[in-house]
Amino acid sequence: MENIVKGYKVFNPDWTCRDKQYTCPGIFEDPGDISVCSKGMHFCKKAADCFNYYDFDPNNHVAEVIAHGKVLEDDDKCCTDKLEIVREIPWAELLEIVNTGYGNSGYGNSGYGNSGNRNSGSWNSGNRNSGDWNSGSWNSGIGNSGNGNSGNGNSGDGNSGSGNSGNGNSGSWNSGNGNSGSWNSCNFSNGCFNTAEPKIYLFDKPSEWTYRDWLDSEPRALLNQINCRILVWIYFEDMSDEEKTTHPEARTTGGYLKKLDNSECAIIWWRGLSEEDKAVIKAIPNFDPAIFKQITGIDVEVEP
Repeated sequence: MENIVKGYKVFNPDWTCRDKQYTCPGIFEDPGDISVCSKGMHFCKKAADCFNYYDFDPNNHVAEVIAHGKVLEDDDKCCTDKLEIVREIPWAELLEIVNTGYGNSGYGNSGYGNSGNRNSGSWNSGNRNSGDWNSGSWNSGIGNSGNGNSGNGNSGDGNSGSGNSGNGNSGSWNSGNGNSGSWNSCNFSNGCFNTAEPKIYLFDKPSEWTYRDWLDSEPRALLNQINCRILVWIYFEDMSDEEKTTHPEARTTGGYLKKLDNSECAIIWWRGLSEEDKAVIKAIPNFDPAIFKQITGIDVEVEP
């Protein structure tokens, strides 16, 4: 029985695609083995997916197609060795096909009146917004010209607050970055109307460092090297009674794969540091071994 798969294909204004000339309607063959992204004639089952590979441009042609021969599928794209071009889809009809909302000039929109693409919100000129009236992209808020905002009216990026021209603020109306407070022109402030970046506490005491100093510090770079995804094999004879109850399959497998907790991972990291790097950690302002152990699990006063 012949394999038939229906879909959509985009062509250049001259009805070419990847240097192959097509006509509409028409049936075309590409003999030999086929391979997605390499050999064969490509198409998508969903019209909107075609524009992951082509510009959403009314100068291009979009057609309904049917694959009659061998078909390979990979993610959102298919390829075949025998393709029938059934008919060209008028642009107005295409807008209805690629959108579930109404009045969209973009594609993949479930909202309304979007000139951008893949929006579930409405009246967005940006892309992938669940909020409304955004000219930026990936916003769940409203009226953002920045990107990735859950707040409203932000020209900066990644804000959960509103009216920010800075980035990464959970507060509002900040021109600085990383503020949980509001109306700040500095960075990392949890207060309001501040122009100078505040000094931070280290080990429960005031320090002369700002949060920017910490972000740029060597101790932070070293601590960021802790691998919190360490897995170790625990043999059955080394398992506790609680572990044997939690992992009954270990009686058959001879043990189980354990994910180390953060303290265990931190201790392994500490044991692997050079004495020079350990000295860098201990040189953090106000360093307190007891607090460091309480938080990380590392006892710096005990040799490994």
